[in-house]
Amino acid sequence: MSRRRVGVALVLSALTLLFAARVAGQALVAFLGVPWLPPMERWYSSLLPYPILLPIQLAILAGQATLDGAVWAGRASFVRPRPQTARALRWLSYAYAASMVIRYTLTRSHLIPVAFHLVLATYLFTLARLWSPRPSRR
Repeated sequence: MSRRRVGVALVLSALTLLFAARVAGQALVAFLGVPWLPPMERWYSSLLPYPILLPIQLAILAGQATLDGAVWAGRASFVRPRPQTARALRWLSYAYAASMVIRYTLTRSHLIPVAFHLVLATYLFTLARLWSPRPSRR
């Protein structure tokens, strides 16, 4: 396994674990009211009702886990360069991250959701790095 692919796989897996911790933390607060975590209003910006948000978060985690496993396994269809997809994902990650920075700058609220949207934007950026053609060595 190439050092580049190991590095990308480690970063993707770490980002997936961070997002999983966010989903688990919010669920612990929502369903069990654990007192040692921030209250629900700090986790949740109310843009989607939580009964709709949780399955979406779980689907995102399932997709991340699938991609992470494919990268670790070196499945050719997942690790070969995809320049157009990489370019699109890179710009999407920039727009996603910028929108979260703007959101926080304007609202000064909901730091936990904003931070974890930045985790997801970084995940997209890292996938773009994986699918970008390797730079030529001189």
